[in-house]
This record gives sequence, C-alpha cells and structure tokens, in this order.
Amino acid sequence: MTAAPPPDEPEPLAELFWEVARGLRQRSREALEPWQITPAQGRALQVLMRHGAIRLGGLAEHLRIAPRSATEVVDQLEQRGLVERRPDPQDRRATLVAPTPEGTRVGGAVRDARTAAAQRLFGELSAADRADLARVLRTLAGDPRDAATGPAGGAPPRR
Repeated sequence: MTAAPPPDEPEPLAELFWEVARGLRQRSREALEPWQITPAQGRALQVLMRHGAIRLGGLAEHLRIAPRSATEVVDQLEQRGLVERRPDPQDRRATLVAPTPEGTRVGGAVRDARTAAAQRLFGELSAADRADLARVLRTLAGDPRDAATGPAGGAPPRR
C-alpha cells in the first residue's frame, strides 16, 4: 500500500491550487452570465475602466494575450456597444479603445458581481487566513510588496 504524499509536496499543492482556480473561474463565469459577457471580455472592460482609453497593443499587454486576440475581444465588445475605437490625438495613425457609457455601466456591474463571487469563495476563510493567502499569492506572483517587510510592515516574512 502506498502512503499518501505529505501535504507540502509540490504536486498536491499544485492540484489544490488548480482546483481553487477552477472554482473561482467557474464562479466568475456564472457572475458574468446576466450580461452575456465572456471572461475575456469582462477582463478587457476592467482594464479599460481602470486605465481609460488605450491602444489595442496596450490592452493586449494588460490582458497578456496576443494583439490579434485583443482585436477579436474588442470587436465583440464594440458590436455590443460596450467599447468604441477612436483616433489617438497623439498619433493619427493609431487608434484608442475606450469604454462607452454603456460599457462603463456594464463594466461596473460585472466588477461588482465578480467581487461578490470572489468574496463568497474567500469569505470561508478567517481574516488572518485571507491575509496569509494574499501574502503567499503575492510572493508566488513576484509582487515585491511583501518581499522585504513581510505581513507586519516591518517584520521579516514568516517561513
């Protein structure tokens, strides 16, 4: 009989991580259903709401997708009246993408629905566990905020 691997081995941690990620993605998809928005479209709207009018290449960079894929997402959002293309005043050859008033309204509602879905998932954790999870995820994502100071704003990170 084979013994179960310890819980801190990479494979079980990875599997647990992906299971949680799948659950969060599913909750996000369900939250987007009332607006018939895909996750990619929802993310694009969020980027545009956060950064305002930007070039298509900049949107692709924020989304970490190929410019061609960003074009498809923008085309779909434009057909729905949620974004518009307009000339870049800094460069007549370039085009900016910006949310329309309806896109801003839908984007705000989508943001609120996705936040509520995430809160339902992470609400199962205590405040201390959420803070620890945020610290660990920032570390794994390469976010420097906790690297030097740790969770207590001056204490070294816990190991």
